Amino acid sequence: MAVLVTGGAGYIGSHMVWALLEAGEDVVVIDRLSTGSRWAVAPDARFYLGDIGNQSLLQKIFAENEIESVIHFAGSTVVPASIADPLAYYENNTGKTQILMNTAIRAGIRFFVFSSTAAVYGPQKSTKPVKESAPLNPENPYGQSKLMSELMLRDAAAAHDFRYAALRYFNVAGADPRGRAGQSTQGATHLIKVACEAALGKRDAVTVYGIDYPTHDGTGVRDYIHVSDLVDAHLKALRYLRRGGSSLVANCGYGAGYSVLDVLNMVTRLHGRSFRISMAARRPGDAVSIVADASLARHVLEWTPRYDDLETIVRTSLDWEAHLASRGAADLHVVGRALAQAAL
Repeated sequence: MAVLVTGGAGYIGSHMVWALLEAGEDVVVIDRLSTGSRWAVAPDARFYLGDIGNQSLLQKIFAENEIESVIHFAGSTVVPASIADPLAYYENNTGKTQILMNTAIRAGIRFFVFSSTAAVYGPQKSTKPVKESAPLNPENPYGQSKLMSELMLRDAAAAHDFRYAALRYFNVAGADPRGRAGQSTQGATHLIKVACEAALGKRDAVTVYGIDYPTHDGTGVRDYIHVSDLVDAHLKALRYLRRGGSSLVANCGYGAGYSVLDVLNMVTRLHGRSFRISMAARRPGDAVSIVADASLARHVLEWTPRYDDLETIVRTSLDWEAHLASRGAADLHVVGRALAQAAL
């Protein structure tokens, strides 16, 4: 029986594919390559180029492969873009998830692991770790679109022989310690990715939004989780469902946070070279501090993080950026050689 990974050519999805293959799973990937890369997909996975909103393609995939479960990453994730074009986010994140769920249930798929987000909580008044029982008050279309998908999963599980795990991520960062995968999306907005790009000269500067928060250095505090730990939580969730576990929603984070300046200082220390930092006013809706209470995932899913360390997260991110730089130089060399040969 196979596992279908949607968005398996993207940042988190590509790590998931490697983890599944290492666990001895048969893996099928669907990705439209809007932000992912075909080269990022492990060679032992079967790949379909296409959109999860294409029901006929999904039916073909389910017919051609003995798929038992779905791990769903495909979707749009940039908050400002969701505000600028909310209907696109509702279509891509909610509407297409409905098509995927409907087609999967009709094909007899029983297990579904969903990529959700801490954005479903919205800003928190307290700086205490956020539990899954916290009020759900997403303040942007991205968070709303993910919450709507969670509600669809809940109702589908009540009506069908179908169980799910919705994992609410906090701030995902880092790269595969073995250098096989990492964040490769052009124009990514995640702080650690941006800072590492700035350190390697790929960006002019890093902007810090807000230096007057009531934190130890005045900048906002976030819970950063290494991508390898995150995909391990997905693997544990799949095994939990297979063992007969009931549907659940669980946070994925470490329960401790680092400030924006903590991150930037770590990047500078590990890379050994400073980069320009510009200060700007707070952005509306940004919380002072938001960290996860992930005790449910630790206890129920038996999830034990291995990379709970900012230095490890940043070091693997820097290593990946250096890899991308060398890969880009190699690609330019190949293109240049091809052009030179064509001119002869």
